[in-house]
Formats: sequence, C-alpha cells, structure tokens
Amino acid sequence: MTINRYLRLVAGFFIMLSVALSQLHSPYWLFFTAFVGLNLFQSAFTNWCPMITLLRKFGVKEG
Repeated sequence: MTINRYLRLVAGFFIMLSVALSQLHSPYWLFFTAFVGLNLFQSAFTNWCPMITLLRKFGVKEG
C-alpha cells in the first residue's frame, strides 16, 4: 500500500473511532474528530500533514 492509501485508512479509522467513543463514552471525543478534519483541511492548502511525516519515518513507500 502507498502512503496516500495509508493516510486515508488512518484518517478514516480515527474518525470512526472517535465517533464511536463519543457515543459510548463522552461527546468530547468529537473534538478529536474535528482535529482530524481540520488537519486534513489545512494539509490541502499547506501540502504538509503530520501523519504523512510519521508514515515516512515508518518506511511506507511513496505512491
């Protein structure tokens, strides 16, 4: 899998996890959902994403 596919996988997982936790535990988990969404939004303009930096350090191939 390429770095872009991993990024979408991780972002989708974080969003689904935080929505589930907001229903099961506390609605404050929706702040994490907002954080992920804002990160994706800013990366569209700045072309920098913290998760891509981490994935590169883990050796995920570019695609």
